[in-house]
Amino acid sequence: MSDDADVIVVGAGLAGLVATYELTRAGRRVLVVDQENEANLGGQAFWSLGGLFFVNSPEQRRAGIKDSYDLALADWLGSAGFDREREDHWPRQWAQAYVSFAAGEKRAYLRGLGLRLTPMVGWAERGGGSASGHGNSVPRFHLTWGTGPEVVRVFLEPVMAAAARGLVTFKHRHQVDELIVEGGAAVGVRGTVLAPSAEPRGVASSREAAGEFALRAQAVVVTSGGIGGNQRLVRENWPVDRIGPAPQSMISGVPAHVDGRMLGITESAGGSIVNRDRMWHYTEGIKNWDPVWPDHAIRIIPGPSSLWLDATGKRLPAPLFPGHDTLATLRHIVGTGYDHSWFILTRAIVEKEFALSGSEQNPDITGKDIKLVLSRVKKGAPGPVQAFLDRGEDFVVRRTLAELVDGMNAITPGPKLDLAQVEREVVARDRETGNPYSKDLQMMSVGNARAYRPDKLMRVAKPHRLLDPAQGPLIAVRLHLLTRKTLGGLETTLDSQVVRPDGAVFDGLYAAGEVAGFGGGGVHGYNALEGTFLGGCVFSGRAAGRALARRLA
Repeated sequence: MSDDADVIVVGAGLAGLVATYELTRAGRRVLVVDQENEANLGGQAFWSLGGLFFVNSPEQRRAGIKDSYDLALADWLGSAGFDREREDHWPRQWAQAYVSFAAGEKRAYLRGLGLRLTPMVGWAERGGGSASGHGNSVPRFHLTWGTGPEVVRVFLEPVMAAAARGLVTFKHRHQVDELIVEGGAAVGVRGTVLAPSAEPRGVASSREAAGEFALRAQAVVVTSGGIGGNQRLVRENWPVDRIGPAPQSMISGVPAHVDGRMLGITESAGGSIVNRDRMWHYTEGIKNWDPVWPDHAIRIIPGPSSLWLDATGKRLPAPLFPGHDTLATLRHIVGTGYDHSWFILTRAIVEKEFALSGSEQNPDITGKDIKLVLSRVKKGAPGPVQAFLDRGEDFVVRRTLAELVDGMNAITPGPKLDLAQVEREVVARDRETGNPYSKDLQMMSVGNARAYRPDKLMRVAKPHRLLDPAQGPLIAVRLHLLTRKTLGGLETTLDSQVVRPDGAVFDGLYAAGEVAGFGGGGVHGYNALEGTFLGGCVFSGRAAGRALARRLA
């Protein structure tokens, strides 16, 4: 056994890097153990769009947004819907602490590491139509200049510098199978050395065993991620009572290594898992024409104008509009008995309103290319969107509605669509575009969005008829359900220390990031406000690293 480290960090994703960074700042020696190879440093965060939730930021104020801690906390609690006395004890405290962080120290902390933001603040999860319920009252989605890879970089570089000084040792291709617990305290990990892998980032790797290992330290931090890449676990934990039966067909928004193994391993060692039925999956998934991992999904991040139809051609009811209420929309789609739905839109809408999740789908912002970013305001779809229009199996582009429905029927996995039904929905929607006001709640939402100047300039198309030939051609997109985030997880105190089922702290054991429900075992409650996942990794990893630095002083 090796005992030449103060702390073992299990998982080399963002939360693990943040915890390691904080530990090395205090001079602690860290072993970072990960089942993947070096190419996967940063984990899921590398693939992200890099959105971050800030409150009352300079970027918001410059855009004329009036935000505050009180408003953000009201939005968070209204969305979270905490209703479990035992399981929501720590998540409630984490929620208050995280919103305070987002309204205060978070921006300076990240800026001090060299992270910069784009000036455009996005308006994600606009809500379910109630002032006291789910949703962001104002835009809060701040896009990182450099997207997910940049969020990873600002922590990875100082960690690698610490490794050069001998403070950090990486153990790649080391799969943890067991926590070593002695006298009620976590003192190490034991597991399987996997065969070497040269696979590129995100590609599923071999689980061939090449040996065994055991490592010891004064404490262990679990930062291994959630269950989104393991559809078996997703289905086992699916909230049937709230959303309905688990879908038969889903595509994966995260790599295969996001397998949830450490949740079961930590629970077997005595850690408490709470809120395991809370999860965050998207409804606007499309199959990647150039996949990296199995069933690789890309999420469309839509503006509010597309007409959303279910598998039978019926319009989704208000307020289930694009970009408004993810889980309510998921529940409705599952309730139709089918696992897909449709967007109908025009070329004008796709050019202005379609963004794709993922760092690799946004090369201009990821590559910090100002000239390429400015090209977004020009006519034409962004390059990655155009690639899906040209090559994506879920996209249908036609000149007339009849031709469009024929194309949709050629790829539908469910019932054939009736042209007359689809036409009724399109014509009814088009009638509401003739005036600057409307009885249609979706058109009201479009008007509300365009009252926010950045949305009007960059994100929301001018209202027009879908059947206006000047705005064409018509486009239909087949939308799949895609797995993404685990909202429950290991129960932790505000120091990220794991809690046992009886409420006592687990000596020597800490958890951060998605494996801890991004803090406390479920800081988001039932709903996320978006831009909160990377920030949750940062906040909880920081808490773990700082708490251990104090404890081991």
